[in-house]
Amino acid sequence: MTNKCYTTARRNFLSFANFKSLTFACLLCTGFLSTNTLAEDLSYAQAEQEILENSYTSQASEALSKASQLQSEAIKGLGLPRVDLNVRAYKFHSEVDIPLDKFKSNLEQTLSQGINDKLSGFEGSIPSGVLDPLQQGLNQTIHSGIGLFPDKSNVVLEDEVVKPSISVLMPLYTGGLISSSKTVANIKAERSQIDHHQQQDTQRFEMIQAYFNVQLQRQLLDASLFNYTAAQQHYDSALKLEKQGFISKGQRMQFEVARNNALRLLQNAQSNLQASQFTLNNLLNKKNIDRLSTPLFVNNQNDQSLQQLLQSYPEGSNLVKKLQMDTRIAEQNVKIQQAAKRPNLFAFGEYSLDDQQDWIVGVVAKYNIFDGVNKNKNMQAAELQRYASELMTARTKQEIENVIYKSFSEMTSAQQSQILLKQNILAATENLRIQELSYKEGMATPNQVIDAQNALMTVKTDMAINAFKYVISLATLLQSNGSISQFKVYTNQANTDFIR
Repeated sequence: MTNKCYTTARRNFLSFANFKSLTFACLLCTGFLSTNTLAEDLSYAQAEQEILENSYTSQASEALSKASQLQSEAIKGLGLPRVDLNVRAYKFHSEVDIPLDKFKSNLEQTLSQGINDKLSGFEGSIPSGVLDPLQQGLNQTIHSGIGLFPDKSNVVLEDEVVKPSISVLMPLYTGGLISSSKTVANIKAERSQIDHHQQQDTQRFEMIQAYFNVQLQRQLLDASLFNYTAAQQHYDSALKLEKQGFISKGQRMQFEVARNNALRLLQNAQSNLQASQFTLNNLLNKKNIDRLSTPLFVNNQNDQSLQQLLQSYPEGSNLVKKLQMDTRIAEQNVKIQQAAKRPNLFAFGEYSLDDQQDWIVGVVAKYNIFDGVNKNKNMQAAELQRYASELMTARTKQEIENVIYKSFSEMTSAQQSQILLKQNILAATENLRIQELSYKEGMATPNQVIDAQNALMTVKTDMAINAFKYVISLATLLQSNGSISQFKVYTNQANTDFIR
C-alpha cells in the first residue's frame, strides 16, 4: 500500500508539479503504516481456524458439548439394580407397662385346680368335714399369695446396636419412564453437538464480516487518499489562477472547501480502517495483525441453483436440526407424563451383615392415587408443547427460505453489477488516458484530468463495496443452508474477480 501511495503521488507530481500534495500524501501513508512494520500476514482460512480453535466462545461451546455427552453417558445404567451398603447405628430406651391381671387370674385358677384335683383323691380316706375346710383354706392361701403380685409390671428396654446390611432395589416396570429419560438424555447430547456446530458457523460468519470489512475499509481509504490528493491539486491550481487574476477569491475558496471536505473524508476513512482492524484483532485475541492476504472477491458462477438451495437446506441447517430435536424431546416428555399415570413395580432385597444374618426379599407395587398434581393436565400441557415445537419448526423454515431467497438474489445482483463495473473501469481508464494525452497536448485542463482520475477511483470504490455485498450475501446464504464451512473454498475459486 505504501508503494501505491508513492506511485500515485509521484504521478500527480509529474503531471502537475505539486510538491505539497506529494509530501502530505506520502507522510500520511507512511505515518499510518509505520506502526504496523512487524504485523502478521493472515489469510481468511487462517483467521477462521484461529477463531474456531482459540476463541473463548469456541472453548465454552466445546465444554458444554462435552458436558452434555457425559450426562448422557452417566444415565446409561438406569434400569439396572441399585445396590446400597447400609450401616444403621442406633441406641434405644423404652419403658413398657405390662398388665398382669390376666396372668394372675390364670395362675390362681391353675393352682386351685391342681389342689382340688389332688384333694379329690382323698375323699374316701378323709372325712368331708375335714377335707372341705382344708380345700377352702388352701384356695384362700393361693388367692392371698397371688394377690401379692402387682397388677402391672414396668419393663425398661435399653440397647445399643450397629447393624450393617446390603440392599438391592431393581425396577421391574416404570411405565416407560426409564426408557424415555434415556432417550431424552441422548437427544440432548446430540443437540448439544449440533449447537456446537451452529456456534462455530456463527463465529465463521462473524469472522467473515470482520475480515472483509477491513479489506473494504482499505479500499475506501485508498479512494479517499486519491480524492484528497486530487482536491489538493485543484486547490493549488486555483491559488495560481487567483494570483494570475483568472479566477476570483470566491472561486478559489470553493476549491478550498472541497479540499477540506476531502481531508475530512480521508480522516474518517483512516479512523474506520483502524476501528475495523481493532475489531478483527480483538476477535482473534491478537494485536499485531494488519496485512490480510485474502482480498475481496466476486465469483462469476453459482454452484447451485436457487431451487436446489431451497430443497436441500433442511438437511444441512443446524437450526432446523435443533428445532427438530426439540420436537423429539417434547414427544418424549409426553411419554414421561403418561408414565406418571401408570403403576410402578420394584423387586427388593436386604441382607444383614452382622452375626444374626437377617435377610428379606420381596416385590413392591406402587400406584399413586393422589399427590395433589393433576396428571391429565400435565399430559395435555406436554402435548401442546410438542405441537408448538412443530409449529415453530415450520415457521423457522419459512424464515430461512426467505433469507435464502433474499441472499441469493443479492448475490446474483452483485455478480451482475460486477460485470457492469468492470466495463465502467475500462471506460474510466480509457477516459483518463485520453484526458492525460489531451493535457500533454494542451487541449485539456488539469481539472479535467483530475476529474477523470476521481471518476476512475469512484468506480473502483463502487466495485469494492459491491464485492463486500457479494461476500456478505454469499456468507448469509451458506449459513442459512448449513454449509458456511465451505466459504473458504469460494475465496480461491477459478473464474473469480479479486478486488486488490
